Amino acid sequence: MSLYTKRGVSAQKEEVHAATRHLDQGLYPKAFCKIYKDVLCGDDKWVNVMHADGAGTKSILAYLYWKETGDVSIWKGIAQDAIVMNLDDLVCVGIYDNLLFSSTIDRNKNVIPAEVLEAVINGSQEFFDTMNGFGINITFMGGETADVGDVVRTMAVNGTMTARWPKAKLITNENIQAGDVIVGLAGFGQANYETSYNSGLASNGLTSARHDLLHKTYGARFPESYDTSLEESVVYIGPHKITDEIKDGERTTTIGQLLLSPTRTFAPVMKELLENHFDAIHGLVHCSGGGQTKCLKYVPENVRIIKDNLFEPPIIFKLIREASKSDDREMYQVFNMGTRLEIYTNEKYADVIISVANRFGVDAKVIGRVEASEKKELILKTPSNELVY
Repeated sequence: MSLYTKRGVSAQKEEVHAATRHLDQGLYPKAFCKIYKDVLCGDDKWVNVMHADGAGTKSILAYLYWKETGDVSIWKGIAQDAIVMNLDDLVCVGIYDNLLFSSTIDRNKNVIPAEVLEAVINGSQEFFDTMNGFGINITFMGGETADVGDVVRTMAVNGTMTARWPKAKLITNENIQAGDVIVGLAGFGQANYETSYNSGLASNGLTSARHDLLHKTYGARFPESYDTSLEESVVYIGPHKITDEIKDGERTTTIGQLLLSPTRTFAPVMKELLENHFDAIHGLVHCSGGGQTKCLKYVPENVRIIKDNLFEPPIIFKLIREASKSDDREMYQVFNMGTRLEIYTNEKYADVIISVANRFGVDAKVIGRVEASEKKELILKTPSNELVY
């Protein structure tokens, strides 16, 4: 049994998928988000999408960082995480404007004071203001903030994003076909709309990252930061403190800053691509929960996906792997490993897509291709292995 499973979480969400298997899959079952007919206005040429996601257990890392350093501003990144995990999923069906967002914040008032709530709410508005500057208009509709100490140990930051969109401007992944190439967009580095270096970790796999990297003393000092029913052997088993300095090339950072880099949005890049090169995009996959295997759920049944030119994983993933001693199979299923958005396209458009991403300071390259196959499968080439899923 993997460490991830022992900690009560699942990268593949098998039980969630089993529980929802009888639900309506929407108009386009392979689309990255569930899409329904336009029930708001009843127009056959439009659709409705409502999506819910959040920062997950990354908020616990923010809690530990804040307790250790006193820096309340770290919570602004958690606000961005909760928004981007919704926004970039919607981007993957072609939606990037005229969005509504409602937040859901559950806190234990005994450990999370008003200044933290204020940082999260203000951080949300600051992110919306930044996106507005790129023509991505998101209206903050408020939401629910509940004091539920019997339910949560620290704080959970989630949200729901809603849109009404023209049916003719959707990306539904039905056009992914043999012969396509896959342009990958990096989640690490510093885009020209980011204020600091991004580690690329995003908001998936944080339960593993936290327990595998941070020292046992965090469990003793902050028992509210984990499920005390877990086996002690999987709780905070790492070598690091949040404030430990890490040398990454010429850059010096800390473990906490690497873990808490706000999830990068690709919305500014994708807005330009979707407005000016819509027909070139056959499919979009956000490598979130499920990491590099996420694509298997959304590509057609008769293809083989080959990823043999992924970005070299940035330092945060190397640190997690060294601390956890996880193998490639688990690492690439749990984490995005630095390559976080996949654009399926005809080879002749690849250079155009890459150049647009580069203008925004986002690294991009052809990471793989699509082949015909009797059964759907994924072949991943890592620096040391070839994995088949």
